[in-house]
Amino acid sequence: MLNLTGPAFRMCDGLTRREALRLGVLGLGGIALPDLLRAEQAARITNSKKAVIMIYMVGAPPHQDMYDLKMDAPSEIRGEFKPINTPVPGLQVCEHLPKLAAIMDKCAVLRSVTGSPDGNHDSFICYTGRSFRNQPSGGWPAIGPTVSKLFGPRNPSVPPFVGLAPNAGHPPYGSPGHPGFLGVAHAAFRPTGPARDDMQLAAGVTRERLAHRENLLSGFDRFRRDVDASGMMNGMDAINRQALEILTSSKLADALDVSKEDQATRDRYGKGDTRNYGDGAPRNGEHFLVARRLVEAGARVVTLNFGRWDFHSANFSEFKNTHAPIFDQALSALIEDLHARGMSDDVAVVAWGEFGRTPRINPDAGRDHWPQVGGGLIAGGGLRMGQVIGATDRLGAEISERPIHFGEVHATLYHKMGLDLNNAYYHDLSGRPQYLVDHHLPMRELL
Repeated sequence: MLNLTGPAFRMCDGLTRREALRLGVLGLGGIALPDLLRAEQAARITNSKKAVIMIYMVGAPPHQDMYDLKMDAPSEIRGEFKPINTPVPGLQVCEHLPKLAAIMDKCAVLRSVTGSPDGNHDSFICYTGRSFRNQPSGGWPAIGPTVSKLFGPRNPSVPPFVGLAPNAGHPPYGSPGHPGFLGVAHAAFRPTGPARDDMQLAAGVTRERLAHRENLLSGFDRFRRDVDASGMMNGMDAINRQALEILTSSKLADALDVSKEDQATRDRYGKGDTRNYGDGAPRNGEHFLVARRLVEAGARVVTLNFGRWDFHSANFSEFKNTHAPIFDQALSALIEDLHARGMSDDVAVVAWGEFGRTPRINPDAGRDHWPQVGGGLIAGGGLRMGQVIGATDRLGAEISERPIHFGEVHATLYHKMGLDLNNAYYHDLSGRPQYLVDHHLPMRELL
C-alpha cells in the first residue's frame, strides 16, 4: 500500500518519494500533488451544512396549469383552472395550490425551463442537468453522486446521497439519479422496502462480533483488491465501510423514523399515498418530511420521486383530485419547516419534471408531451426568493423571455454549495477530465 508519510526510498530515477511529492509529479496509484491539494481544499468544506432536496415530478407536470396560467388564451388551451393571488406582486398560481400560493415569497418560479432533447420520459435531465445523448465513458453522474464524490459524508453514519425512489414500472420513473462514471460507491442509498430492516444489527450480533467479521472480510478483500483492475473493489470497500457505520449507529434509522416527530408536524405534511401511482412513484407526503429529517441528520443530497403527472387524458381531474392536494400540502410544509428550523439558507429545494405539456388540450381532456418548455419551483438555499424568472408566449407554447436550462439550475446549486465551477472536475472512465456542468453559469437572478 502506498504510504505517503513512510520512510524515504530511492526510485529508479534517483528521486526519493518525498522529493517527488515536492515536485508534484508522483504518479504512483494515479495520485498527483494537484489532486492532493484539491482534496485538502475540499476537506475545508466537508462540514458544510449545505444540502439539496430535489423533487422529481414523475412524468412531467402541466406547466400552464400550475405557475403559468394563460387566462387570455382560447378555452382549448386555457383549461378550466383559475389563478389565485400570492404575496408576490403580479404572481398568480393555480387555485388548487393554495398552500404554496400563500408562501410564494419564499419561492422562485421558473417559467421557462428548457433543455430536454426530446419528449421521452426520463428523470435523467432533472438529476444531471444534461442530455442523455453523447455521454462520456461510464455516463454522466447525477447531482447526488457528484456531491458524494466531491464532499463525502458530513456524518459517517448517514450516506451523503439518499434516494427516496422505490422501483417503478417504468424504470426511469424510479431512478434516484445514477452515479455514472463515478461508480457504485457514490450511488444512492435507497431506504425503501426490505432494505430498511437491514439497517439494524440482527439479534445476537454484537458490535464486537461485527468487528471480528469486518477484520475477516478485510483479510479476504485485500488480495482481491490488489488484483482488481476495474476499480470495482474500491467502490465495494466504500460501500462496506458505509454499511458498517450505519449498522453501528442509529442516526440514519432515526432520521427515517417519522414517528419521532410530533403529531402536529406529521399532520402538517400529511401522509398521502404510499403506493406507486401506476408505473410511477408514490404520492407520499411523508417522504417530504423524511427528506427534511435526512438533511438535518447529515445527508447532502436527497432526491424524491413523486407521483405520475403524465396526464394524456383527464388532465384536470387527475391534477386536482390525485396529485395537487398532496403535493401542495407536503411541499409547502417542507419549505415552511426549513424556515422555522433555521435551515432555509442552507437547504435548497427544487421541484420539476422532465418537460412541459402541450398548449392545446387533446380530445381526451389531456395534455401531451411538450419538450419546448416546462416549469419548476425552487426555494431556500440562500437564494433570492419571491420572484418569477422567465416567461412564455400567450399560449404557453414557446419561451418569450429568459430561457433557463436545467444545467443553469445545477450550476447554481453547485455554486451555493461552495464549489468553484471553473476548477471543480472529475475524470470519466477513459481518464478524461469532465466539468460538473457544460458551459452553464449560475443564475444571476437567484444569487
